Amino acid sequence: MVTIKDIAARLDVSASTVGRALADDPRISSAMKQKVQEVASEIGYVANRAARMMRGVSSNLVGLIVPDIRNSFYSTIAHALSKCLEQDGFQLTLSETDDDRAVELRHVRELVSANVVGMILVPSAKPLPETVRLLKSMPHVQLLRQHAALGEQWFGIDDPKALALAVGHLLELGHRRIAYVGPSTDLPTGAARIKGYREALVSAKAWDAALEVCGSPSATDFGRDALRRLLALAKPPTGLVLGAVQHTHSVLDECISRGIRVPEELSVVGFGDEPGFRWWGPGLTTIGLPVSELATACGLWFLHQLRQRPTTLPDYRSMSSPTLVVRGSTRAQVHVTTSAAQKRVRSKSTTA
Repeated sequence: MVTIKDIAARLDVSASTVGRALADDPRISSAMKQKVQEVASEIGYVANRAARMMRGVSSNLVGLIVPDIRNSFYSTIAHALSKCLEQDGFQLTLSETDDDRAVELRHVRELVSANVVGMILVPSAKPLPETVRLLKSMPHVQLLRQHAALGEQWFGIDDPKALALAVGHLLELGHRRIAYVGPSTDLPTGAARIKGYREALVSAKAWDAALEVCGSPSATDFGRDALRRLLALAKPPTGLVLGAVQHTHSVLDECISRGIRVPEELSVVGFGDEPGFRWWGPGLTTIGLPVSELATACGLWFLHQLRQRPTTLPDYRSMSSPTLVVRGSTRAQVHVTTSAAQKRVRSKSTTA
């Protein structure tokens, strides 16, 4: 491994001079700093972060903890935060929890031991007490989800409004049997989304608890199973709203595999607006969410706070508004007794 001593030998100066030059010490001339940087680059010198931290040099690492990187929300967030932070000399390090709070604690411990300057996280439903204690010892901000024990620093989406927009759209088209497939209500986002769904339907006197199916937002087959259950009901839904990106993917896959015609047999409103959604079938009507903008705003606010070198951050809440993107997967409800989609589900259930 190339060391400071190797650079010093090439320049015939002391190792302390090289060390100060690399640390941008004002006692070292600009000309010497440039020579040191040129030689360091030439021979492949990389600073030893652990040694720098032992000398009291601040870390430039920011931890990001998310449940599932396969979810486009979180990959978009990671990309936006990385670009935002690197402009200020910080580097993002990513951890994935799969919503397991024991895994979450392990990642928090590792990031603390790596002396990260702060953390941005999408917390699990019930973080362990040690996770809460560790996070309170350093700057951190919550993203999308918020857990009260972790403080009042949060950037998120108006989740009740998102589902109210989706339901309102189908109600305007004449639908009254409107189903919901979304994340578990153990998660704050799950609870907020089903709240928006229920309130919109209760106001229209069209709510039916049998049309709600909630489960893990990261389970790849949950949406498929939920759609089968809903279409097998004696009175199946004519409209469906989704409360998670992964559920949207699996429901759309199930519609294709079973030959369910959208929107003729079932009007569908997705969650999130990935590029592929505009090309799916007739084009997916969906809830657009400003995820990249939200992550950038979070990153810029976090950077501003880090410049103040705090141990804790001031309370701050930022809520972004969703939008309804209307395409071809929804249409006015035409009354039928038993849908072709329901008949196919029943037929396949019989033969299975």
